[in-house]
Amino acid sequence: MWDKPSLLTSIPDWASLTLGVFICQACSLLHRSIPHISQVKSVQDTWDASQVELVAAVGNSAARAKYEQKVPAFYYRPTHTDCKLLREQWIRAKYERNEFEFIEKQEPYSAGYREGFLWKRGRDNGQFLSRKFILSEREGALKYFNKQDARDPKAVMKIETLNATFQPAKIGNPCGLQITYLKDNSTRNIFVYHSDAKEMVDWFNAIRAARFHYLQVAFPGASDEELVPKLTRNFMKEGFMEKTGPKHTEGFKKRWFTMDDRRLMYFKDPLDAYALGEVFIGSKENSYTVLSGLPPSTQGYHWNHGITIVTPDRKFLFACETEAEQRDWIAAFQRVINRPMRPQEYAVEAHFKHKP
Repeated sequence: MWDKPSLLTSIPDWASLTLGVFICQACSLLHRSIPHISQVKSVQDTWDASQVELVAAVGNSAARAKYEQKVPAFYYRPTHTDCKLLREQWIRAKYERNEFEFIEKQEPYSAGYREGFLWKRGRDNGQFLSRKFILSEREGALKYFNKQDARDPKAVMKIETLNATFQPAKIGNPCGLQITYLKDNSTRNIFVYHSDAKEMVDWFNAIRAARFHYLQVAFPGASDEELVPKLTRNFMKEGFMEKTGPKHTEGFKKRWFTMDDRRLMYFKDPLDAYALGEVFIGSKENSYTVLSGLPPSTQGYHWNHGITIVTPDRKFLFACETEAEQRDWIAAFQRVINRPMRPQEYAVEAHFKHKP
């Protein structure tokens, strides 16, 4: 969307005549879904003088100054690569609900406490059932309850390790959200959705708000610009690969892999609650390397495009189905390995080394 630089993908070829802003083609489709707010027209069409005057009088800079004047630092500003839900709700929040002009309209995600029901996928049966969720900044946790009148939560997820990322295709719902947290330093996944798009995005931004306020206390000298990238994160890469065991004598098995920062996790199914295993990927300064191909003696793999990750303790062997997938995975691993490790990541690495 051209009225927000992060969404701009090309020279804008559409405009909203009612809002007086230029927009890209992708966002023009979203603007069309709110015709009572935004009337869209191609810049290639014939414009009359009054339409030209309106856009000239307002323009993108003036519109931003009005409609984005009070965007909270923690509120997620989508880019053109984000899912439709996030982009559409950003447009509606600005132009339809005027959330960033009136602070009181931000209470659903800025109050520090949120309670409601979400459809959560069952760990064992895979069915989505309605569950009560409570997010409390004061308690420093997100909790959910298996029964509406239950006193004790089924799970307590500390805000300190909480992450949320929209996964509509993976979950099979346009409002699908994957929430992860650490339990005994292992990653736990839960998959939720809500039938109301605004409700789901409000939950997402409430989690970001809670994380933001937690990090402000944890890192009192840090600026907003330093903290905002740490609020939530998308996974670096996901997909199927084959893997073998530590002795490299077992057959290769197909697994779903998720690269979450320096944690490479593998699952039997993409929607599993727990990983079958996790691998820590350190930096090149600490003797981590990624290589194309497998050792010559390797046997038991079906996919022909191998990857070897060398760590200080052992080699991990993977195989991809296509050369393109191999190339993408190597690029993802290389980005992590090329980045120096932060002090706190050494503690994570030490935990992985001492796992039984």
